[in-house]
Amino acid sequence: MRSSMRRVTTMTFSFLLQSSPPLPPVLPKPLLSHEHRYSLSSILPLLTQRSRLRTLSTKSIPIMQDSTSVSYLSQREAAEIDETLMGPLGFSVDQLMELAGLSVATSVAEVYKPSEYSRVLAICGPGNNGGDGLVAARHLHHFGYKPSICYPKRTPKSLYTGLVTQLESLSVPFVSVDDLPEDLSKDFDVIIDAIFGFSFHGAPRPPFDDIIRRLLSLQKRPVIVSVDIPSGWHVEEGDNEGGGIKPDMLVSLTAPKLCAKRFCGPHHFLGGRFVPPSVAEKYKLELPSYPGTSMCVRIGKPPKVDISAMRVNYVSPELLEDQVESYPILQFRKWFDEAVAAGLRETNAMALSTTNKDRKPSSRMVLLKGFDENGFVWFTNYESKKGSDLSENPFAALLFYWEDMNRQVRIEGAVERISEEESETYYHSRPRGSQIGAIVSKQSSVVSGRHVLYDEYEELTKKYSDGSVIPKPKNWGGFRLKPNLFEFWQGQPSRLHDRLQYSLQEGNPAWIIRRLAP
Repeated sequence: MRSSMRRVTTMTFSFLLQSSPPLPPVLPKPLLSHEHRYSLSSILPLLTQRSRLRTLSTKSIPIMQDSTSVSYLSQREAAEIDETLMGPLGFSVDQLMELAGLSVATSVAEVYKPSEYSRVLAICGPGNNGGDGLVAARHLHHFGYKPSICYPKRTPKSLYTGLVTQLESLSVPFVSVDDLPEDLSKDFDVIIDAIFGFSFHGAPRPPFDDIIRRLLSLQKRPVIVSVDIPSGWHVEEGDNEGGGIKPDMLVSLTAPKLCAKRFCGPHHFLGGRFVPPSVAEKYKLELPSYPGTSMCVRIGKPPKVDISAMRVNYVSPELLEDQVESYPILQFRKWFDEAVAAGLRETNAMALSTTNKDRKPSSRMVLLKGFDENGFVWFTNYESKKGSDLSENPFAALLFYWEDMNRQVRIEGAVERISEEESETYYHSRPRGSQIGAIVSKQSSVVSGRHVLYDEYEELTKKYSDGSVIPKPKNWGGFRLKPNLFEFWQGQPSRLHDRLQYSLQEGNPAWIIRRLAP
């Protein structure tokens, strides 16, 4: 890629992170039934086995690319690139169709979550654009959406009949044009416009002309997502006659076509993470970097957002007093186990809030490294901002937020340092790069530039390249929060959330459970 393209760097220097590698995907169960804990001793063997460096992943980060720095293709260039990909470069039609459809599905999932936009209608034309729509519908089904297909002009080629068979095997319904409701907004949240692609020219013919007319005439319409070219648009001149679809999202494929310059909707994505460097160089393509492992990248101007209207209507199982554990640490473990089993990213990430002697608060994200009936443990530099705060005021609050499960847990209590022996044991279980990073990073202090960190890191890496023991800094170690209050929150419809609070009263070791108003 050209030097002017924005690069998304994946950094493997774990010392740039405040915390250590995340817990393993499956945490060990206690060996004895009475040991209801995730202790340091049970976690350390697994951490020791995981010697790889933790990377800062950019997956699922919606990075914005300036549309002025992205190349736009003419109809001829788009056709030539397709011929090159499917000729000397060895791509097959079905391979490109699969990549394109997956790009469309991931773009939809970036903006329109299945919890609110589950009902999808893919309207597919007879050509490759329609095939892209069929593939997108299949992926959306696996993403948790409920797609339906309108495919009035089926293509008899085996590639297309195979795509239909795949959808039928998933019990995805096919709807005829005659059976489509007049008001599509009543039955569908998202409509995928996969009718015509960049090779189409002329006026739309039946039945697609009527479908486009119906989409344009809707007073309250579903979200419309167009694949590569909004149907009814000229591939280069755009909607010059005003009779084309007005999509909310455009997913350009390979590279945007010239008509995309006239797209005024809020969401423009590019799906083309398959363009070889030789093609990009030949056609002088300026293409954006794709974040992490994503198949799509947002381009164009950021959407205008009414922050006051942003909200989610939660749907969750009820959290009832007679169904929770008597001891909050057991209830936390139950929820933590369920979050790990659900595959949530960094389940052990928590917001740590502290205050200094002047009662000025500060918060930051850290990683939980162990918990049991004695408290919750994390590690840091004792001379950092949080370490300084805790030395002045040894009380803190933790917050775990598991978005995909509509859950959060608040924990408050006194904080103490763990033993030097525990800190030493954990420190030497970390990857060697993380151990060096703890020495390099004088956390929260001012540095003149990144080069200062890199230079010292490289110097120490060479110093300990013989495998000798890396000494733990004296100002680095663990803290333990001993809880006196828990609150378990479960999101519910109409903001009538469940909030169950566990608290201790002075002189009474029994936990009291109360329901709080949302």
